[in-house]
Amino acid sequence: MKVAVAGTGYVGLVTGVCLAENGNEVTCVDIDENKIARMEQGISPIYEPGLEELMHKNKERLHYTTDYQSAYEDADVIFIGVGTPEKKDGSANLTYVYRVVEQIAETVRKDCVVVVKSTVPIGTNDKVENLLKNNLKHPVNISVASNPEFLAQGTAIRDTLHASRIVLGVEDKLAEDTLRTVYAGFKDVPLLITNRKSAEMIKYASNDFLALKISYINEIANLCEIVGANIDDVAKGMGYDARIGDRFLHAGIGYGGSCFPKDTKALNWLASYNDAELKTIKAAIEINEQQKLKLLKKSRKYYPDFTGLTVAVLGLTFKPGTDDLREAPSLVNIPIILEDNAKVKAWDPVGQENFRRKFPDDITYCDSIAETLKDADICFIFTEWPEVRALTPEDFLTSMKKPIVLDGRNCLDYESFHSSDVIYESIGR
Repeated sequence: MKVAVAGTGYVGLVTGVCLAENGNEVTCVDIDENKIARMEQGISPIYEPGLEELMHKNKERLHYTTDYQSAYEDADVIFIGVGTPEKKDGSANLTYVYRVVEQIAETVRKDCVVVVKSTVPIGTNDKVENLLKNNLKHPVNISVASNPEFLAQGTAIRDTLHASRIVLGVEDKLAEDTLRTVYAGFKDVPLLITNRKSAEMIKYASNDFLALKISYINEIANLCEIVGANIDDVAKGMGYDARIGDRFLHAGIGYGGSCFPKDTKALNWLASYNDAELKTIKAAIEINEQQKLKLLKKSRKYYPDFTGLTVAVLGLTFKPGTDDLREAPSLVNIPIILEDNAKVKAWDPVGQENFRRKFPDDITYCDSIAETLKDADICFIFTEWPEVRALTPEDFLTSMKKPIVLDGRNCLDYESFHSSDVIYESIGR
């Protein structure tokens, strides 16, 4: 089918490339001419393993343009995959979604299905339908469907091509039949057909449940430290229970990224706006904000402040496999460390350039872990990159002035570090 995708971020571009991989003719639309030019050269504007390879493989079926009129006017399906960033009050900013809707209403010249892929508050698809019908410039019929994404950065290609499920929120047969055709190449993937509001809620309920799970295990980890239990064993024992499962039971310094922080706040705002209260979601938000500062609180046992000290930071992104810094613990902790007049040395294999844009002058960015650790008085681990996981006590003992290591991701072997001369602390162990 002829598909147009509005937006070339994680959701839009990955969706477009994967739909092309399954035989659809796809045009990706963005307002940024530089991004379009790079994509036409086969260069992805985002760091995502495997994405550029699929862009090259499907280059005959993939097109990139800033001309939304040519992309939308004769498309069979138009996916909206633009950002819905958080407003200051926690609600979702739908400006970019509605801007695309206005463009679609101006330009479509044939019957089509408009699919909201972006994460949007419950009821947004209804508003999109009303906007389209009230602003159409040509006599066409448009169906609106909700098709939330369930991809994770770093595994987005796999999560899309081999999805855990495809959810289609539809209100008419045309939308259902069209999307069944679009996804016909996605074999052996569970398909759920529901109404639009339920589809919108499935996305929020799923993400917020995972955020709850992370916050819960972090609270248990904090209590483990007090009572002398080991969170690794506790989580393993819990994970054997099929009703609980072992995923998202890894204790640390909190979740980040583009989804969990934003989606918990958006659902909490929506409930409050409708005079309801989601106490569990409110608790998850509060726990996560406090958890991000866990390592800093631990560090005060060794240094009341960092004046004149060299602080090593391993990992800047919110998780490995991405260059995304959104809601990363590093963004909360490093400014506080800098305020203490410390010298900060940082390493991250893909996130340094993004971090440098925020802190161009205050930090020494290193090309290797060894360079980062050299002569450091303390080390903070914020991201569990494979290179960090591979470190041994000797790596810290031979490089650091004083081998104090605070592991915010529990990614180093507790037994080997605990029995070494490294002063080592993690979360709940």
